[in-house]
Amino acid sequence: MGSFSMEDFVGNGALKAITSKLIEDGWDDVPTLKLMNAEDMNSLNMTQEQKDALEIRSYLHDRALMQYADHMEASRKCLPELLNLSMGDLSTHFGMKRGHVVRFMDRMTPRAVDPLSASAYLTPRKRTSEPLRNNSIYKSRPSSINSRGGPSMTRSSVKPSVAYDISIEQSMADFKIKDGHVFKGIVASLPAEPRACGCVQPPPVVDNVAPLSAIENVSVQKLTPEYKVGMERLVKSKTPPMRASELWRDKPAILLCLRRPGCIMCRAEAHQLYSRKPIFDAIGVQLFAVIHEHIEPEVKDFWPRYWGGGVVYDRGMEFFKALGGGKLLKDKFISGFLLNPQAIANYKKAKATGLEHNFKGEGEIKGGLFIVGRGKTGIAYQFIERNFGDWAPLPEVLDICNQLQNQQNQSESVKLSQKD
Repeated sequence: MGSFSMEDFVGNGALKAITSKLIEDGWDDVPTLKLMNAEDMNSLNMTQEQKDALEIRSYLHDRALMQYADHMEASRKCLPELLNLSMGDLSTHFGMKRGHVVRFMDRMTPRAVDPLSASAYLTPRKRTSEPLRNNSIYKSRPSSINSRGGPSMTRSSVKPSVAYDISIEQSMADFKIKDGHVFKGIVASLPAEPRACGCVQPPPVVDNVAPLSAIENVSVQKLTPEYKVGMERLVKSKTPPMRASELWRDKPAILLCLRRPGCIMCRAEAHQLYSRKPIFDAIGVQLFAVIHEHIEPEVKDFWPRYWGGGVVYDRGMEFFKALGGGKLLKDKFISGFLLNPQAIANYKKAKATGLEHNFKGEGEIKGGLFIVGRGKTGIAYQFIERNFGDWAPLPEVLDICNQLQNQQNQSESVKLSQKD
């Protein structure tokens, strides 16, 4: 997968001349630029050469083949013509490695690993009242309103064969967001795979979502802002510590807790999550990556190449402790990776993306993901990295963010009607 830096994406070809115009019209980040359609291109009076360049670069970006973008664009061929070239021609004319040729010619690869359609989330979605069937990924415990104003729910382990695109609205229907109250959300994790024929037991994971109090007062340091074209790669001056609650004071937030910015599995998860930035922008959700170890060259290499959202440093590892119910979730390399078939499968999936990686930094502390509602709303979703490289299923993340924002909008509508 290619860099999220606009400079890297545009390169030195036909698009470079209109970069300022793209920025002026709001096409100022790579995920948004890749959504441009024919009508958008015509409104900018793009030439056919520029349209072809954008199509080629978007296709290569999806397949982590951006190193060939300048050369292919300079050939003056359009994407369909390039796709009709033989393997030998691709290798001869563009110096493309054999493995890269296979990836380039496989037109179905991105769809196969990522069946989501952005348009389904950028426009109002059709609601369904059909109840969840027995194969639902969610199992809710008996609903009971707690003293904090919300129902307590949990989630069963997800089987890999279960489709992730089923509706979860029935499971979320009991969520009630009220000002000044905190509701409990959903804890999610993938199943614990047998290790060494059952001789090695995986670390246990918590059943209950962390209370907001576990993370809202955490002292964090913002290392990078949200990426925009032309800004400094890192915050120049050392920013003062801030309360974590400032991150979601005005808008809901996703906080991706990374084991290690250089880890290929962490980079792949961050990349696929940030690639949906236009969707999260449309539903009003911010994106932050949380790291527990500040190695500046690693942050520079990670942002904005693999992640263009803000990066914050949690020196005390409090977010990571909250994922484990108050203590860090850790696993050894031998027992947690070499003897764990699921972790090896996760590594192979990430390796197939073609991302670069390294082994710098501490890598035994498990990460995960939080979805936190605006203000004092609470934690709606908590995904735990049970096996090295587990990703929070993207359809779940999108659905919960969408539901959370819809309910917040309904709450604001009620307030306005009461004032009127």
